[in-house]
Amino acid sequence: MPQFDEVDLDITNVAHGGVFVARHEGRVVFVPDTLPGERIRARITDQKHDSFWRAETLEVLEAAPERQEHVWEAASIHRDPGTRAGGAEFGHIRLSHQRELKRQVIADAMQRMAKLDTDVQVEPVAGETADGTGWRTRVRLQVDRSGAVGPYAARSHTVVPVTNLPLATELVDETAPFGQTFPGAESVDVVATATGAAHLLVNEAPVKRGRKLVRPRQRPVPIREIVGDREFQLDARGFWQVHRAAAATLTEAVQSAVDEALFDPRAANLDLYGGVGLLAAALGDRFGSTLRITSVESDEAATDNAAENLADWLGAATVTDRVERFVQQLAGEASAVERARLRAATVVLDPPRSGAGRAVVDAIASLAPAQIVYVACDPVALARDVALFAERGYPLRTLRAFDLFPNTHHVEAVATLAP
Repeated sequence: MPQFDEVDLDITNVAHGGVFVARHEGRVVFVPDTLPGERIRARITDQKHDSFWRAETLEVLEAAPERQEHVWEAASIHRDPGTRAGGAEFGHIRLSHQRELKRQVIADAMQRMAKLDTDVQVEPVAGETADGTGWRTRVRLQVDRSGAVGPYAARSHTVVPVTNLPLATELVDETAPFGQTFPGAESVDVVATATGAAHLLVNEAPVKRGRKLVRPRQRPVPIREIVGDREFQLDARGFWQVHRAAAATLTEAVQSAVDEALFDPRAANLDLYGGVGLLAAALGDRFGSTLRITSVESDEAATDNAAENLADWLGAATVTDRVERFVQQLAGEASAVERARLRAATVVLDPPRSGAGRAVVDAIASLAPAQIVYVACDPVALARDVALFAERGYPLRTLRAFDLFPNTHHVEAVATLAP
């Protein structure tokens, strides 16, 4: 990336994505590793856009009172920007103020995109440490050409060797292969489960076959996770919530988000982007053995696991399909009887960071369900989809937010929408 001028900047507010906002000669400049109220020396690194530039923080000239020593030395301001480890971009900010900044990002997104004023607060998670460390149960370390492992430097593909992972649980930190080399690998995953097992998974780099890059097939590594009294089977490389308390937190949040007066356990309830069945099971545990629900997930291995994990409910079914295709087909082909059951349904969806999007929102709204519970890991995508649902007769009814990613800019939210 080309390097440009060094400038002094006054930071005015937070933006989505873990960066902060300044202005220089009338142009917006996005800068990481700072916070509102600070004056910094920065280096402009990206002038490609007419409306904004990007910069990197070199030095803090006037610190905000909410600044602290970074929880991870490898990511601190004292390092050159090119060798600051990524993945802990809020670690220089006091934990309570991190949550305030996340609240501001949610409120701004909801106001700009959905024209809604919200007083949502970002809730801490049970068992949180004083400095917001020790929570990651899954970490991916990248591998460079020499085989050395570490996180990428922020906003780059430069691997930074590190000697610890403060955001990780003790078991992950102990298992991480610091100082080891993995020639030919693409990355290394470190996974610690709620049962106390630890796994080190080496992910081989894709190989070229003809004109295509083909990723080697990885042998499944079955693991067990425990949420409350319930056990879940999944593959160690499969999706599971990263924070050690996230699965339990979201189970309770989804159970609370459902309006019992609108819930019919015998309706054609849907669990979209269902993974291994965590949120379908949350509904089953709240509403009992008569629950009927279809969990839809594009990953076949996860769907197979979901079938096992939801075996307690005879009315539970699992489908391997892209959610967009599934709901559009359902909207286009459902019989009159099926439509009646869908109108009584509760739809739970937990889409990827990009959100559900217009096509999925359109299809869900056309089914006219009784209520929708939306779990989101990106506030801007959530706000966009909330606006789309509202246009189709499903305004936002409730919204909660949870600090499931302390010392990063990420935040989880659970919203209820109903006619």
